[in-house]
Amino acid sequence: MKKNLFLLGLLVCSMTTIAQTTEKADKPESWYFKLGGSYFNQTASTEFPEVGGQAPNRDIYSGTLTNNKLVSRESITGSFGQGFRSGITAGYRFSTRLGVEMSANYYVSNSKTMAQTVDRLYGYDAANNVATYISFTADGQIKAFDLAPSIVMFLGEAHGFEPYTKVGVIVPVHGTLDIKTDRELTSYVGNNVVQTNNIYSKDVVKPNPTIGFMAALGTSYKLGKHISAFAELEYRNFTVHGKSKETTEYTVNGQDALATRNTSQRYTNYHKKLDVNSNNPLFNPNTATSDTSDTTRPNEKMDELSSYVGISGLGLTLGIKYSL
Repeated sequence: MKKNLFLLGLLVCSMTTIAQTTEKADKPESWYFKLGGSYFNQTASTEFPEVGGQAPNRDIYSGTLTNNKLVSRESITGSFGQGFRSGITAGYRFSTRLGVEMSANYYVSNSKTMAQTVDRLYGYDAANNVATYISFTADGQIKAFDLAPSIVMFLGEAHGFEPYTKVGVIVPVHGTLDIKTDRELTSYVGNNVVQTNNIYSKDVVKPNPTIGFMAALGTSYKLGKHISAFAELEYRNFTVHGKSKETTEYTVNGQDALATRNTSQRYTNYHKKLDVNSNNPLFNPNTATSDTSDTTRPNEKMDELSSYVGISGLGLTLGIKYSL
C-alpha cells in the first residue's frame, strides 16, 4: 500500500513537472526587438503637382523664333512610394496570439522626374537679334522619418516558423520633398551660340501633418534561443500635401546666387484657395516686367495652391528579431 502511494505521488509529481515545463516552453516572450531594411515599389501612379508653375509634363519643342512649336507632350505620372527604408521595432506580446509593435523608420524614396521641357523659346532680344531657349528637368525625392504603431496577431509556430499579420497607422514625424531643378538657357544669334547659362535650384517642401495606413503579412524563423530572422510583405497607403516651400540653393554657372532671389521667389506658402488677397501673379502681376511669375509684392512670401503627392507602396522587409 505504501509502495503504491509512493508510486502515485511520484507520478503526480512527474506530471506536474512535465506540465510546468510545457507551460514554460509554450509561454511567449513578453518583449522583443527587430532591426530590418525594406525596399518598396510604388503601387499607384498619379499626376505630379506643378513645379514652379510648370505643369507635370514632358514637353519637347522644335524650331526657332515664331516657328518654335510644341511637337510632343507627355503627362508625367508616378508616386514617391518606391524607395528604401530602414527601421527598428519594439514589440510586446500580451498572449500567445496577440501583441503590439511600435516602429521607428527612416525612408528615402527614389528620385522621380516631376516636370521636363526641351528647347522652348524663353526670350527674344530684337535689338541684338538674340534668341534664348530653355531646357530644364525637375526631379523630386522624399526623405521622411515616421512612427508606425500596430496590432500583431500571431498564427502559431510550426517547424521554427511563426507567421503573423499586423495592421497599423503611419505617423510622419519629420519629412521633406526635395525638388532639384537644372535649367540650361542657351542664347543664339542666328545659328551661333553666344551665351549659355546653367541654373540650378533646390526647393524644400515641408508637409502638413497626415496619417497613413499599413498592413503586413510576415513570418519569423528561430535561429537560436533568443534570435530569429524575419520577413514581411507590407502594404502602405498615404498621401501628403504641402505646407510651405523654401529655395535653399540657387546657383548660376556654379556660383552661389541665392542672395539675388527676393522673398517671393524664395519662399512659398500653400493654401487651399487663392483670391485677390493672395500674393500671386495671377492676382497681382508685376506688369513692369515680362516675367509672368513676377508679383507686385516681391518682399512677401508667394501664395500658391496646395498640392498632394502619394507615397503608397508594396515592400519587402528582411531583418533580425531578438526576444527577451
